[in-house]
Amino acid sequence: MEVDALTDLDGGLNLTDGHARLDLTGEQAAIVARIPEMFETATRRAFPTIEEAAQSAFLGALGQRSAPVGTGRILSCYSSTLATDIVARALPDGATVAVLHPTFDNIADLFRTRGLKLVPLSEEALLDRDWPGPPVSAVVLTMPNNPTGLITPEGHLRSLAEHAARHGQTVILDASFRGQVRDAQYDTYAVLDAAGADWITIEDTGKLWPMHELKIGMLAYSERTTHPIERAFSESMLAASGVVLQLVEALAGDWVDGGYERARALIDLNRSTVREAIETVGLSLADPDSQISVARVALPEDGPDSSQLYDDMVARGVHVLPCAPFFWADPKSGLRSIRISLARPHEIVREAAVTLAEAYLARG
Repeated sequence: MEVDALTDLDGGLNLTDGHARLDLTGEQAAIVARIPEMFETATRRAFPTIEEAAQSAFLGALGQRSAPVGTGRILSCYSSTLATDIVARALPDGATVAVLHPTFDNIADLFRTRGLKLVPLSEEALLDRDWPGPPVSAVVLTMPNNPTGLITPEGHLRSLAEHAARHGQTVILDASFRGQVRDAQYDTYAVLDAAGADWITIEDTGKLWPMHELKIGMLAYSERTTHPIERAFSESMLAASGVVLQLVEALAGDWVDGGYERARALIDLNRSTVREAIETVGLSLADPDSQISVARVALPEDGPDSSQLYDDMVARGVHVLPCAPFFWADPKSGLRSIRISLARPHEIVREAAVTLAEAYLARG
């Protein structure tokens, strides 16, 4: 569905994926204007120096002071999706893995493709600290979660890490949306290490800045891990772009210097606009406290489901996502919500929200 939106030759509005598809701010435009300079730097500066500077700037901007920058245990990938696939290949074939439910469905898809057996870990179980035991050998959390925006509290992550250390499990944390939410920026590396857990973390720059897929997925892992992550990495790629890494370093600097607040203001405005538009037809947000750049709209049982509404929206020239795929272990439970990306110019979000209200009313 995201591919259909990207390749819509009729120019339909794309509010599917969580990437930032926005106009550049003045500050970001000034950074982009420096790309020729970054090319020159990439030819004369050692790649490890460029990579370490980018990792330090990005992870520091997100509060991750204990990340293993400079140790060789952070690998720069083209994307977080590639990083996820590398992790899936590094885990033992046929291993049982608990994956948060609901969550972004390509995590489950990639793990299944690599021969892993998946069991769901509900958000309710997470909040109750009801952690899975053997035969589960790894637990995968997305934090903040996509599409609900749930943030795993620090005490809960500590509890999971201690549980995992006792049972020989690996904690795998997908933090792709971390940069959008201050509450998710406590130092998870410090928490995991203090508990003595084996851990793998995936970070992502693609959700923050409108860089047209010039992004980096960072794959970090604990000193304790025995999983062959470096071998799986080398099977897929040699190195990320030194130019893109410099771009990340510069954008991380802007993020600290007011960029976060500018982005936050737009996302908050767009969420409020969606809320106001859907309330006119009796709908509401499924996750009113979410702070990430997507919003789920809850659909009542006596109305159209999200697959029907999706078809109606596409017919009206607007692409959004029905939520059944996010409920990867029980797709039917996702039929009662539909997701809209908020990382878009305000007028596009407003038009999409009004169209959604109109399509729902027409179905009613």
